[in-house]
Amino acid sequence: MNELDNLYKEIILEAAKERYGEGPLENADGISHQVNPSCGDEVTMRVNLSDDGTRIDDIAWEGQGCSISQASISIMTDMLEGESFDTFQDLYGRFRQMMDSQGEELPSEVLDSLEDAAAFHGVSKFPMRIKCALLGWMAIKDACAQAIATKESNRE
Repeated sequence: MNELDNLYKEIILEAAKERYGEGPLENADGISHQVNPSCGDEVTMRVNLSDDGTRIDDIAWEGQGCSISQASISIMTDMLEGESFDTFQDLYGRFRQMMDSQGEELPSEVLDSLEDAAAFHGVSKFPMRIKCALLGWMAIKDACAQAIATKESNRE
């Protein structure tokens, strides 16, 4: 294992322990519960969007699973809280591109933009682990879609 792989492993293990954003969020605009049936990892993601629906103001989650899923959720939460919905969509696309890469080299701007989430690049070599890394991303995508729909229906 090279130095970069060791660093990525450290980042994942540390983030899995830290569990940034874990806890309750009262009166969430959107809630999504996702389960990875192949391994049993699960997460309930709650989000609050700005009044105009263009920014993710608050994110909270509760879940259990392997270090990959829990670290990915923790890092993702830290990256996205307070960010615009456009930034979220861009980062989601880049993370998804990385997960679909099967470990192949990616442009440095993709990995650089993902910050600590780039640590999951090695996970993309293992199809059964990709779902673990994507679990939180799928949950926040769904929770945001629900939040946007709720805000739109409240305006009508």
